[in-house]
Amino acid sequence: MTRTRKSYAAVAAAGALLAVTGCGAADMTKQASPFANARGAKTVTLSVQSWVGAQANVAVAQYLLEHELGYRVDTVQVDEVPAWDALSQGRVDAILEDWGHPDQEARYIKDKRTIVNGGGLGVTGHIGWFVPTYFAKQHPDVTNWKNLNKYADQLKTAESGGKGQLLDGSPSYVTNDKALVKNLDLDYQVVFSGSEAAQITQMKQFAKKKKPFLSYWYTPQWLTEQVPMTEVKLPPYKEGCDADPKKVACAYPKTPLQKYLNADFAKSGGEAARFLKKFQWTTEDQNEVSLLIADQKLSPEAAAKKWVDGHRSEWKAWLGE
Repeated sequence: MTRTRKSYAAVAAAGALLAVTGCGAADMTKQASPFANARGAKTVTLSVQSWVGAQANVAVAQYLLEHELGYRVDTVQVDEVPAWDALSQGRVDAILEDWGHPDQEARYIKDKRTIVNGGGLGVTGHIGWFVPTYFAKQHPDVTNWKNLNKYADQLKTAESGGKGQLLDGSPSYVTNDKALVKNLDLDYQVVFSGSEAAQITQMKQFAKKKKPFLSYWYTPQWLTEQVPMTEVKLPPYKEGCDADPKKVACAYPKTPLQKYLNADFAKSGGEAARFLKKFQWTTEDQNEVSLLIADQKLSPEAAAKKWVDGHRSEWKAWLGE
Protein backbone atom coordinates (compact mmCIF):
# COMPACT_ATOMS: atom_id res chain seq x y z
CA MET A 1 0.00 0.00 0.00
CA THR A 2 2.52 1.99 -1.14
CA ARG A 3 0.48 -0.99 -0.10
CA THR A 4 3.17 1.83 0.55
CA ARG A 5 0.14 -0.34 1.24
CA LYS A 6 1.33 -1.83 1.95
CA SER A 7 -1.50 -2.81 -1.29
CA TYR A 8 -3.27 -4.31 -5.97
CA ALA A 9 -4.49 -9.18 -4.33
CA ALA A 10 -8.02 -13.03 0.32
CA VAL A 11 -9.34 -15.44 1.52
CA ALA A 12 -12.32 -16.76 3.03
CA ALA A 13 -13.61 -15.87 -0.39
CA ALA A 14 -10.65 -17.65 -1.88
CA GLY A 15 -10.35 -20.43 0.61
CA ALA A 16 -9.44 -22.84 -2.13
CA LEU A 17 -5.95 -21.34 -2.16
CA LEU A 18 -4.25 -21.62 1.27
CA ALA A 19 -5.97 -21.50 4.60
CA VAL A 20 -5.31 -17.82 5.05
CA THR A 21 -7.18 -14.75 6.07
CA GLY A 22 -6.04 -11.93 3.83
CA CYS A 23 -2.96 -9.70 3.83
CA GLY A 24 -2.73 -10.23 7.57
CA ALA A 25 -1.54 -13.82 7.21
CA ALA A 26 0.61 -15.45 9.85
CA ASP A 27 4.34 -14.77 9.64
CA MET A 28 6.00 -17.96 8.47
CA THR A 29 9.49 -16.61 7.81
CA LYS A 30 10.88 -19.02 10.37
CA GLN A 31 9.35 -21.94 8.52
CA ALA A 32 11.98 -22.23 5.83
CA SER A 33 11.06 -24.14 2.73
CA PRO A 34 12.92 -27.45 2.40
CA PHE A 35 13.49 -26.54 -1.25
CA ALA A 36 14.78 -22.98 -0.96
CA ASN A 37 18.41 -22.61 -1.94
CA ALA A 38 18.68 -26.33 -2.68
CA ARG A 39 21.81 -26.40 -4.80
CA GLY A 40 21.62 -28.47 -7.93
CA ALA A 41 17.96 -29.30 -7.47
CA LYS A 42 15.28 -28.11 -9.88
CA THR A 43 13.26 -26.49 -7.15
CA VAL A 44 11.84 -23.01 -6.62
CA THR A 45 10.26 -21.46 -3.55
CA LEU A 46 7.79 -18.62 -4.05
CA SER A 47 6.47 -16.25 -1.41
CA VAL A 48 2.67 -16.18 -1.42
CA GLN A 49 1.04 -12.96 -0.27
CA SER A 50 -2.44 -13.48 1.06
CA TRP A 51 -4.50 -11.22 -1.20
CA VAL A 52 -5.99 -13.04 -4.12
CA GLY A 53 -4.33 -11.04 -6.92
CA ALA A 54 -0.90 -12.00 -5.62
CA GLN A 55 -2.05 -15.58 -5.25
CA ALA A 56 -3.11 -15.56 -8.90
CA ASN A 57 0.42 -14.60 -9.90
CA VAL A 58 1.90 -17.48 -7.94
CA ALA A 59 -0.67 -19.98 -9.20
CA VAL A 60 0.17 -19.29 -12.85
CA ALA A 61 3.93 -19.09 -12.28
CA GLN A 62 3.86 -22.33 -10.31
CA TYR A 63 1.82 -24.12 -12.96
CA LEU A 64 4.21 -23.16 -15.74
CA LEU A 65 7.34 -23.87 -13.71
CA GLU A 66 6.04 -27.34 -12.93
CA HIS A 67 4.35 -28.30 -16.19
CA GLU A 68 6.58 -26.57 -18.75
CA LEU A 69 9.99 -26.35 -17.08
CA GLY A 70 9.93 -29.42 -14.85
CA TYR A 71 10.56 -27.71 -11.52
CA ARG A 72 9.24 -28.67 -8.14
CA VAL A 73 7.68 -25.56 -6.63
CA ASP A 74 7.18 -24.89 -2.94
CA THR A 75 5.16 -21.94 -1.66
CA VAL A 76 5.50 -20.19 1.70
CA GLN A 77 3.01 -17.68 3.06
CA VAL A 78 4.75 -14.65 4.53
CA ASP A 79 3.52 -11.15 5.44
CA GLU A 80 4.74 -8.33 3.22
CA VAL A 81 7.63 -6.94 5.26
CA PRO A 82 8.87 -10.23 6.77
CA ALA A 83 8.90 -11.62 3.22
CA TRP A 84 11.83 -9.35 2.44
CA ASP A 85 13.87 -10.88 5.24
CA ALA A 86 12.92 -14.38 4.11
CA LEU A 87 13.94 -13.49 0.56
CA SER A 88 17.23 -11.98 1.68
CA GLN A 89 18.13 -15.12 3.63
CA GLY A 90 17.16 -17.47 0.81
CA ARG A 91 14.18 -18.98 2.59
CA VAL A 92 12.20 -18.00 -0.47
CA ASP A 93 13.52 -17.37 -3.97
CA ALA A 94 11.06 -14.78 -5.25
CA ILE A 95 8.30 -12.33 -4.38
CA LEU A 96 6.03 -11.81 -7.39
CA GLU A 97 4.01 -8.81 -6.23
CA ASP A 98 5.32 -6.00 -4.08
CA TRP A 99 3.49 -2.72 -3.61
CA GLY A 100 6.51 -0.62 -2.72
CA HIS A 101 8.67 -0.75 0.40
CA PRO A 102 11.43 1.86 -0.01
CA ASP A 103 13.00 1.09 3.36
CA GLN A 104 13.31 -2.60 2.52
CA GLU A 105 14.64 -1.80 -0.93
CA ALA A 106 17.34 0.43 0.56
CA ARG A 107 18.32 -2.17 3.14
CA TYR A 108 18.40 -5.31 1.04
CA ILE A 109 19.03 -4.09 -2.52
CA LYS A 110 21.29 -1.09 -2.04
CA ASP A 111 23.08 -1.88 1.21
CA LYS A 112 23.17 -5.67 1.68
CA ARG A 113 22.78 -6.54 -2.02
CA THR A 114 21.04 -9.79 -1.12
CA ILE A 115 17.95 -9.01 -3.21
CA VAL A 116 17.59 -7.79 -6.78
CA ASN A 117 14.67 -6.26 -8.65
CA GLY A 118 13.12 -8.88 -10.90
CA GLY A 119 11.30 -6.38 -13.10
CA GLY A 120 7.77 -5.07 -13.28
CA LEU A 121 4.77 -7.37 -12.93
CA GLY A 122 2.90 -5.38 -15.58
CA VAL A 123 0.16 -4.38 -13.16
CA THR A 124 -0.20 -0.93 -11.60
CA GLY A 125 -1.65 -0.90 -8.12
CA HIS A 126 -3.50 1.92 -6.43
CA ILE A 127 -4.87 2.27 -2.93
CA GLY A 128 -7.59 4.71 -2.03
CA TRP A 129 -10.87 5.28 -0.25
CA PHE A 130 -13.96 4.05 -2.05
CA VAL A 131 -17.72 4.18 -1.68
CA PRO A 132 -20.16 1.96 -3.55
CA THR A 133 -21.17 3.55 -6.85
CA TYR A 134 -24.87 3.35 -5.96
CA PHE A 135 -24.18 5.68 -3.01
CA ALA A 136 -21.98 7.99 -5.08
CA LYS A 137 -24.79 8.38 -7.63
CA GLN A 138 -27.21 9.36 -4.88
CA HIS A 139 -24.73 11.76 -3.27
CA PRO A 140 -22.14 12.88 -5.87
CA ASP A 141 -20.36 15.22 -3.46
CA VAL A 142 -19.32 12.30 -1.22
CA THR A 143 -16.53 11.63 -3.70
CA ASN A 144 -14.62 14.65 -2.38
CA TRP A 145 -12.96 14.14 1.02
CA LYS A 146 -13.97 17.65 2.08
CA ASN A 147 -17.60 16.49 2.21
CA LEU A 148 -17.07 13.23 4.11
CA ASN A 149 -18.01 14.67 7.51
CA LYS A 150 -21.41 15.52 6.05
CA TYR A 151 -22.05 11.79 5.68
CA ALA A 152 -20.43 10.52 8.88
CA ASP A 153 -23.79 9.74 10.52
CA GLN A 154 -24.90 7.65 7.54
CA LEU A 155 -21.62 5.74 7.57
CA LYS A 156 -21.32 4.96 11.27
CA THR A 157 -21.64 1.39 12.55
CA ALA A 158 -21.73 -0.35 15.90
CA GLU A 159 -17.95 -0.73 15.68
CA SER A 160 -17.09 2.88 14.85
CA GLY A 161 -17.88 4.44 18.23
CA GLY A 162 -20.41 7.05 17.09
CA LYS A 163 -18.22 8.21 14.22
CA GLY A 164 -18.35 7.32 10.55
CA GLN A 165 -16.67 4.01 9.76
CA LEU A 166 -13.65 3.76 7.47
CA LEU A 167 -13.37 0.03 6.82
CA ASP A 168 -9.83 -1.31 6.49
CA GLY A 169 -8.58 -4.86 5.97
CA SER A 170 -5.66 -6.27 7.92
CA PRO A 171 -3.64 -4.20 10.40
CA SER A 172 -0.54 -5.63 8.69
CA TYR A 173 -1.20 -3.58 5.56
CA VAL A 174 0.90 -0.47 5.05
CA THR A 175 -1.94 1.95 5.53
CA ASN A 176 -1.93 5.68 6.20
CA ASP A 177 -5.59 5.79 7.13
CA LYS A 178 -5.36 6.63 10.84
CA ALA A 179 -3.05 9.54 10.07
CA LEU A 180 -5.26 10.69 7.21
CA VAL A 181 -8.37 10.71 9.39
CA LYS A 182 -6.55 12.71 12.06
CA ASN A 183 -4.71 15.13 9.78
CA LEU A 184 -7.74 15.84 7.58
CA ASP A 185 -9.89 16.36 10.70
CA LEU A 186 -12.45 13.77 9.71
CA ASP A 187 -15.14 12.47 12.04
CA TYR A 188 -14.32 8.84 11.26
CA GLN A 189 -12.94 5.78 12.98
CA VAL A 190 -10.71 3.29 11.18
CA VAL A 191 -12.13 -0.19 11.76
CA PHE A 192 -10.01 -3.19 10.77
CA SER A 193 -11.92 -6.19 9.51
CA GLY A 194 -8.84 -8.39 9.97
CA SER A 195 -8.27 -9.64 6.45
CA GLU A 196 -9.10 -9.05 2.82
CA ALA A 197 -11.59 -11.90 2.94
CA ALA A 198 -13.41 -10.46 5.96
CA GLN A 199 -13.43 -7.03 4.37
CA ILE A 200 -14.91 -8.44 1.17
CA THR A 201 -17.60 -10.24 3.17
CA GLN A 202 -18.60 -7.01 4.91
CA MET A 203 -18.69 -5.00 1.70
CA LYS A 204 -20.82 -7.64 0.00
CA GLN A 205 -23.24 -7.59 2.92
CA PHE A 206 -23.51 -3.80 2.70
CA ALA A 207 -23.98 -3.95 -1.07
CA LYS A 208 -26.69 -6.63 -0.85
CA LYS A 209 -28.78 -4.27 1.27
CA LYS A 210 -27.68 -1.18 -0.73
CA LYS A 211 -26.26 0.32 2.45
CA PRO A 212 -23.56 2.99 2.20
CA PHE A 213 -19.99 2.30 3.28
CA LEU A 214 -16.57 3.91 3.06
CA SER A 215 -13.66 1.56 2.61
CA TYR A 216 -9.92 1.49 2.15
CA TRP A 217 -9.60 -0.49 -1.07
CA TYR A 218 -7.27 -1.02 -3.97
CA THR A 219 -7.10 -1.79 -7.63
CA PRO A 220 -6.75 -4.14 -9.35
CA GLN A 221 -9.19 -6.27 -7.38
CA TRP A 222 -11.80 -8.69 -8.67
CA LEU A 223 -14.57 -7.54 -6.29
CA THR A 224 -15.12 -4.33 -8.25
CA GLU A 225 -16.52 -6.50 -11.03
CA GLN A 226 -19.38 -7.43 -8.69
CA VAL A 227 -19.62 -4.37 -6.46
CA PRO A 228 -18.84 -1.26 -8.54
CA MET A 229 -17.08 1.33 -6.42
CA THR A 230 -16.17 4.98 -6.88
CA GLU A 231 -13.04 6.52 -5.44
CA VAL A 232 -13.17 9.39 -2.98
CA LYS A 233 -10.70 12.08 -4.01
CA LEU A 234 -8.15 12.78 -1.28
CA PRO A 235 -5.66 15.70 -1.41
CA PRO A 236 -3.41 15.03 -4.44
CA TYR A 237 -0.36 12.85 -4.00
CA LYS A 238 2.98 14.61 -4.39
CA GLU A 239 6.40 13.01 -4.15
CA GLY A 240 7.39 12.85 -0.49
CA CYS A 241 3.99 13.79 0.93
CA ASP A 242 3.84 10.41 2.69
CA ALA A 243 7.45 10.45 3.93
CA ASP A 244 6.43 11.03 7.55
CA PRO A 245 3.77 8.43 8.48
CA LYS A 246 2.39 10.69 11.22
CA LYS A 247 1.95 13.72 8.98
CA VAL A 248 0.42 12.12 5.90
CA ALA A 249 -2.42 14.22 4.49
CA CYS A 250 -2.41 13.16 0.84
CA ALA A 251 -3.68 10.41 -1.42
CA TYR A 252 -1.89 7.13 -2.01
CA PRO A 253 0.31 6.97 -5.12
CA LYS A 254 -0.16 4.75 -8.15
CA THR A 255 2.40 1.98 -7.81
CA PRO A 256 3.79 -0.15 -10.66
CA LEU A 257 3.98 -3.52 -8.90
CA GLN A 258 7.40 -5.14 -8.82
CA LYS A 259 8.94 -8.62 -8.55
CA TYR A 260 11.99 -9.30 -6.41
CA LEU A 261 14.44 -12.21 -6.46
CA ASN A 262 17.01 -13.47 -4.02
CA ALA A 263 20.35 -12.25 -5.44
CA ASP A 264 21.97 -15.69 -5.50
CA PHE A 265 18.88 -17.23 -7.10
CA ALA A 266 18.83 -14.48 -9.74
CA LYS A 267 22.37 -15.52 -10.76
CA SER A 268 22.19 -19.29 -10.42
CA GLY A 269 18.46 -20.02 -10.74
CA GLY A 270 18.72 -21.02 -14.37
CA GLU A 271 15.53 -21.35 -16.39
CA ALA A 272 13.36 -20.60 -13.38
CA ALA A 273 15.04 -17.27 -12.66
CA ARG A 274 14.92 -16.27 -16.33
CA PHE A 275 11.25 -17.21 -16.51
CA LEU A 276 10.30 -15.23 -13.40
CA LYS A 277 12.12 -12.14 -14.69
CA LYS A 278 10.08 -12.36 -17.91
CA PHE A 279 6.79 -13.11 -16.16
CA GLN A 280 4.65 -10.05 -16.87
CA TRP A 281 0.94 -9.82 -17.44
CA THR A 282 -1.93 -7.35 -17.41
CA THR A 283 -4.47 -6.27 -14.83
CA GLU A 284 -7.11 -8.07 -16.90
CA ASP A 285 -5.07 -11.28 -16.80
CA GLN A 286 -4.67 -11.12 -13.05
CA ASN A 287 -8.33 -10.36 -12.45
CA GLU A 288 -9.34 -13.24 -14.71
CA VAL A 289 -7.45 -15.75 -12.59
CA SER A 290 -8.45 -14.05 -9.33
CA LEU A 291 -12.13 -14.37 -10.19
CA LEU A 292 -11.72 -18.05 -10.99
CA ILE A 293 -10.17 -18.63 -7.56
CA ALA A 294 -12.16 -16.30 -5.33
CA ASP A 295 -15.54 -16.19 -7.02
CA GLN A 296 -15.87 -19.43 -8.97
CA LYS A 297 -14.02 -21.37 -6.26
CA LEU A 298 -11.62 -23.14 -8.60
CA SER A 299 -8.46 -24.46 -7.03
CA PRO A 300 -5.40 -22.29 -7.80
CA GLU A 301 -4.01 -25.01 -10.05
CA ALA A 302 -7.29 -25.38 -11.96
CA ALA A 303 -7.59 -21.60 -12.35
CA ALA A 304 -4.00 -21.39 -13.58
CA LYS A 305 -4.55 -24.22 -16.07
CA LYS A 306 -7.66 -22.57 -17.46
CA TRP A 307 -5.79 -19.30 -17.98
CA VAL A 308 -2.72 -21.05 -19.43
CA ASP A 309 -4.88 -23.01 -21.90
CA GLY A 310 -6.37 -19.78 -23.21
CA HIS A 311 -3.25 -17.59 -23.35
CA ARG A 312 -0.60 -19.76 -24.96
CA SER A 313 1.09 -17.01 -26.98
CA GLU A 314 1.41 -14.83 -23.89
CA TRP A 315 3.17 -17.30 -21.61
CA LYS A 316 5.28 -18.77 -24.39
CA ALA A 317 7.08 -15.43 -24.47
CA TRP A 318 7.96 -15.81 -20.79
CA LEU A 319 9.66 -19.11 -21.64
CA GLY A 320 11.65 -17.44 -24.41
CA GLU A 321 9.84 -19.38 -27.13
